[in-house]
Amino acid sequence: MPKDYYKILGVGKSASAEDLKKAFRSLAHKYHPDKPGGDAEKFKEINEAYQVLGDPQKRTQYDQFGSGAFDGSGGGNPFGQGFGGFSAAGGPAGGWDFSGFQGGAGFEDLGDLFGGMFGFGGGRRQTARGNDIQVDVELPFRDAVFGVDREVALTKPTTCARCGGVGAEPGSKMKTCQECGGKGVKTVTQRTMLGTIQSRVACPACDGEGEVPETPCTECHGSGIARRKTSLAVTIPPGTDDGVVYRVRGEGEAVRGGQAGDLLVHVHVGRDPRFARDGSTIRSSAKIGFTQAALGGTIDAETLDGKVELKIPAGTQGGAQFRLRGKGVPTRHGRGDQIVTVEVVTPTKLTKEQRALIEKLDLREE
Repeated sequence: MPKDYYKILGVGKSASAEDLKKAFRSLAHKYHPDKPGGDAEKFKEINEAYQVLGDPQKRTQYDQFGSGAFDGSGGGNPFGQGFGGFSAAGGPAGGWDFSGFQGGAGFEDLGDLFGGMFGFGGGRRQTARGNDIQVDVELPFRDAVFGVDREVALTKPTTCARCGGVGAEPGSKMKTCQECGGKGVKTVTQRTMLGTIQSRVACPACDGEGEVPETPCTECHGSGIARRKTSLAVTIPPGTDDGVVYRVRGEGEAVRGGQAGDLLVHVHVGRDPRFARDGSTIRSSAKIGFTQAALGGTIDAETLDGKVELKIPAGTQGGAQFRLRGKGVPTRHGRGDQIVTVEVVTPTKLTKEQRALIEKLDLREE
């Protein structure tokens, strides 16, 4: 069922980032499950709403597609929004300030120029993003073909469950950061060959939040982030090949005041002595006797679904290939085929009677 994240936080759709932050902190303190009268489900719902609306990119997606863009109801991809490229925030938070240049022609636009080069500018603080985590998953050949759910164990920085990432002990208040005066940024002056450049960087005392807790959380010591063990069920889709990397959005390292990184699942597929993969086709071999090749018959051929009956026509030559429809690798358009290559085994030990019969037949290539 669609969720109204704005209603959950009690703000309008035009709410600023600062309005969202204040609403989240107020509600998080009110409904924290460790407080008298707290509500764990409500607290979880509030945190979910802020994780989306507090991130500009996710907020844009939510405004366009609603909560279905994040709860998996918008499509069948088991990994959420699909597999995209890497992204990372770069440069000093808050952009550059070129007020050190005085009277020089052309220097008024250097802030925009440098901001475009380094991915920041306009005096706005960049949203922080946690690091990605890569895990290796070993799969048997059959599981890679048909798909499987795997439990992945991780130890990673996550949003502190005790304070909800706020950094304050439940029931305590936040106060203005004395280091930056509540601005969240500090000005750093550097002398360069171009002159004096002033840059604004995130305040290290409050991590750019502008506030610090009066009483730091006893779990995370005020950082809002705690390292803990967790497990995650990852769905490996059918047809996965060796070396494929799947991206699970938001399951990487958490960071205070920003969005979590992604989990990169690197799949390694083991070999099966009976089968080889060629795209959506499975290849295998089968041995038949001299008499079977000459007179024909049926054999039990190995497939990933178990043994199936394969008809061998009379006069079959070594190296002949037979196609088993629908016994290959699943794809978007159906399932591929299996190709069975026949090897004719010539007898090496014959009884006198067998030898006499073969000599009597006198089978020669003319």
